[in-house]
Amino acid sequence: MSSKFKVRSSKLMRSAIYLCLSVFICGLTISAQSDGSQQNKTGRGGTFAITNVRIVTVSGPTIENGTVVVENGKITAAGVGVSVPNNAESIDGKGLSVYPGMIDAGTALGLAEIAQGANATMDVSEVGTMNANAKAITGVNPHSSHVNVTRVNGITTVFSAPSGGIIAGQGTVINLNGSTQEEMAVLSTAGLVINFPRVSTFGGFGGGFPQPTVDFNEALKRRDTQIDELKKIFKNAENYARSTDAYAKDKSLPYTATDLKLEAMTPYIRGEKPIVFTVERERDIRGVVKFVADMKVKGIILGGQEAWKVADDLKKNNIPVIYTNIYSLPVRDDDPYDFLFEAPAKLQSAGVKFAIGTGDGGGEVRDLPYHAGLAGAYGLPKDEALKSVTLYPAQILGVSDRLGSIEIGKMANLVVTDGDILEPRTNIKYIFINGRLIPLTSRHTDLFDSFKDRK
Repeated sequence: MSSKFKVRSSKLMRSAIYLCLSVFICGLTISAQSDGSQQNKTGRGGTFAITNVRIVTVSGPTIENGTVVVENGKITAAGVGVSVPNNAESIDGKGLSVYPGMIDAGTALGLAEIAQGANATMDVSEVGTMNANAKAITGVNPHSSHVNVTRVNGITTVFSAPSGGIIAGQGTVINLNGSTQEEMAVLSTAGLVINFPRVSTFGGFGGGFPQPTVDFNEALKRRDTQIDELKKIFKNAENYARSTDAYAKDKSLPYTATDLKLEAMTPYIRGEKPIVFTVERERDIRGVVKFVADMKVKGIILGGQEAWKVADDLKKNNIPVIYTNIYSLPVRDDDPYDFLFEAPAKLQSAGVKFAIGTGDGGGEVRDLPYHAGLAGAYGLPKDEALKSVTLYPAQILGVSDRLGSIEIGKMANLVVTDGDILEPRTNIKYIFINGRLIPLTSRHTDLFDSFKDRK
């Protein structure tokens, strides 16, 4: 072996070692950034009484200088002259306000951790185009560092939805507290998510380079073909459901082999549960309205950038909108700067049921109150802005019997603040999730405490 070859081999060996060390160190860094130590702080239960506090019930009038009692995870009293249980831990709310916990109805929280460079932390989609049997709740990471970062800002509940393909899977409603998926789940399967086929003339990228745009008529034809395929899937699911029901009643009939994907669609094609359609543009939203009417299903619009242009049809067909575009940029060059800020106000004035969501998959979900606050600054009445992130998302997601307002018997998801909950200057003083008093700590507060006294 020549000395030159030995030197080259030695250099290659050192390079390989350095590479391995670099990967190991990067792995440690990512792990440190996303560990679950904060999420393991699930708070403590008990009986609590928040006294002398301003109660913003949302569903009714605001109560000045009242008391809210929390027992066994529920609100057992709320009002003036409330009797405080002898065993209650008292919290003086003088000068403070208590709100229902906010709900973001448009997220992928718990399914996405580190988007760039750590694919193993991303569980937002499955391969293929038809994945009705995929359940987001099974992919939720209870120890996501995004959970604490979000909840310390007053968001206690989210709808976390999968993406990818045409039928992406079933979204879940979760509380932002718990050591397991089961502990977090409010509704394990809350809605079937469909990325509705859209008209797109964008050619995409091939080999890293832009491809020629598609002729509009061709794009329209492709969209219609995809919708026909989607309708075919729905018809197959209907036939499957009828066949299995018939066999359950009469075993002499031919046995229908189990099809998990079609079986998962049964409650949605029957209108027992809602279908969440991700769609933005006016013509595509009109396509959803027609699809919902044709298939006779319950529909929800997620995204809804131009939903206000279709407000009359949405109201007529009772299709609510989860609007996630407050922080987006206007699409067209000649769109006004406030084009997206004003959309919730236009939906509200047209009588369309709506909620405001962030549309984010991780840490930016914490900005939910500021999305609603911006809408409130651009025409949406103040009380409607608050309802858009509390009561309205609860109603749209089918959990208003448990969440969204301060009422006796509802789950004790409460946020105590020193000001308006939609204001950036407001500080969160206490948070309860399912009746548990939650510590106001997160990855962000840890880093702040670590560096605040550094010279």
